[in-house]
Amino acid sequence: MDIFSTEDQDRIVQTISLAEAQTSGEIRLVIDKKLSEPSAMEAAVRYFRKLNMQQTVQKNGVLIYLATDDHAFAIIGDAGIDKYVGPDFWDETKEQMAVLFRQGDLVQGLIVGIQHIGEQLKTYFPRRADDINELPDDIYFGKN
Repeated sequence: MDIFSTEDQDRIVQTISLAEAQTSGEIRLVIDKKLSEPSAMEAAVRYFRKLNMQQTVQKNGVLIYLATDDHAFAIIGDAGIDKYVGPDFWDETKEQMAVLFRQGDLVQGLIVGIQHIGEQLKTYFPRRADDINELPDDIYFGKN
């Protein structure tokens, strides 16, 4: 998918890796051109399951879903992180990202969101010596 340059993809993946280096939490990013479900949240839920995000040991996976052509996105966190952060956290994160998206800067919007999520994950799920990276850090590009 030609939405992001190789350099942009590298910056995003590096941001995910840096955020995860401080936490046992897992962050995944899914990009579609068009919504794959009636809503961005429904698509996020479907990808959350498809990518086995619910199988993290501490239930602390977070998925960011973005449908670029439809200008829609959603963030979903597993039960472990949702127990600590309320819905206001997800709304606040989405608003930080949306400000940059509206300015046409998808990459920086994603980076800001990933960093913000990483800080919360670090607070509630700090990295331990025996932590392993349970899920890939790469961007998952949908089929459309």
